Amino acid sequence: MPELQRLHAGHAPAVLAFELANRAYFAASVSDRGDEFYDQFTDRHSALLAEQEAGICAFYVLVAEDGSVLGRFNLYRFEDGTAELGYRVAQHVAGRGVATATVREVCRLAAARHGLRILRAATARENAASQKVLAKTGFIPVGPADPADLGGKPGTWYQRELAAG
Repeated sequence: MPELQRLHAGHAPAVLAFELANRAYFAASVSDRGDEFYDQFTDRHSALLAEQEAGICAFYVLVAEDGSVLGRFNLYRFEDGTAELGYRVAQHVAGRGVATATVREVCRLAAARHGLRILRAATARENAASQKVLAKTGFIPVGPADPADLGGKPGTWYQRELAAG
């Protein structure tokens, strides 16, 4: 059974393997992160952990029984009880409800563990799978997303109010 875990230093090799194995799949629906992302992955991972330790964001990974990463689920830009949600799942688990179930769990954690009241998420117009996940997990469209927020692609912001505790 996959387990949602808070990101820690020991996840770095599995997260990098996940990103590399799914790079082309992700690039089909979101902008590619570029070679620099992979070349500087260790430093970037450390920076994310420092941000998480500072309490300005929270990063989660969905870990399979074999230790491989099936997905990343990030809460960032914490401000006044609001945060942004970003997520991606491995191609081999896409379309099986993994993202939907895990986004539901992250929403629960956002309220219970991080005291958040509202989550926002942006998705590109052509990313129907992500739109479906957001709709199934209680997010509603609230307006256009600036292409700068989506790697140059037009899209929509979604929002969900969270239940307390």
